[in-house]
Amino acid sequence: MKNFCIFADAVNYIEDNLCDDISQEDIAAACFCSLSTLQKVWRYCTHTSVKEYITKRRLTRCAEDIAHTDMTLTDIAMKYRYNSPEVFTRAFQRLWGVSPSKFKTQWNSTGIFPRIIPDENTFKGGIFMGRRVDISELYNELRPTEHDNWVLCFDIVHFAEVNRNIGRDAGDVVIREAFHRVDAAAGDSMAAFRIGGDEFAIVTGTDDKAAAEQIAQKVTALNGHPVGFNGRDIPLTLRVGAIKLSASMHIVRFCELFDRMQNAINETRNSESVIFFKS
Repeated sequence: MKNFCIFADAVNYIEDNLCDDISQEDIAAACFCSLSTLQKVWRYCTHTSVKEYITKRRLTRCAEDIAHTDMTLTDIAMKYRYNSPEVFTRAFQRLWGVSPSKFKTQWNSTGIFPRIIPDENTFKGGIFMGRRVDISELYNELRPTEHDNWVLCFDIVHFAEVNRNIGRDAGDVVIREAFHRVDAAAGDSMAAFRIGGDEFAIVTGTDDKAAAEQIAQKVTALNGHPVGFNGRDIPLTLRVGAIKLSASMHIVRFCELFDRMQNAINETRNSESVIFFKS
């Protein structure tokens, strides 16, 4: 439990200070641990560095500001502690694949790297079993519904092999392309979210199964199309399942929604060719 507390405190400290200068020494001090302990616990829980997490969270928040505010790109760069618009633009393009000035024309969604939600239930006997991410926006998107609603849940086939055999930089590119395919299928009339390491969701806004399946097929039609990375092609395939949430969805707890989406994804792992709908 000590490691869990360190991890949880670190996540919360980072999120509270994304617009401030953050040193890893400050984070360790806030967690009442040494810098080396913080770094070991963090890498154990996320398989990334503290610095990488901070960068991706900041650039996700930058996208939100670009999409939803009238702030200039210079103001956004300064807000998130980038020394110059040029440094900001390079960092943004590495994560999103487009420059900040072109973001609005090529993306509808902004949540490419959601906040990690520390969950002590993922620590079993001191072993970290996985992680959850913040799906509060998805949850809020569903709550006002007045009719049944299909939620499409996607995951990437063999994503772990990309990270393991090619590298995490390649994995980031695959994640971006997968999310972009989901985002494009959602368009500007539906909401798309990243709900896990290699998992995504579209809130379709419809109770029509055929219509929901057509949306899913916009994504799966691209299955097998490769992603380019450092001169090599990486095949990308997404599986999709769905859950149908009723208009009385307000009785579904936040954690229950997460679990139901995960279950829908797990069902698809029994078949790579059939879209599995579960009501």
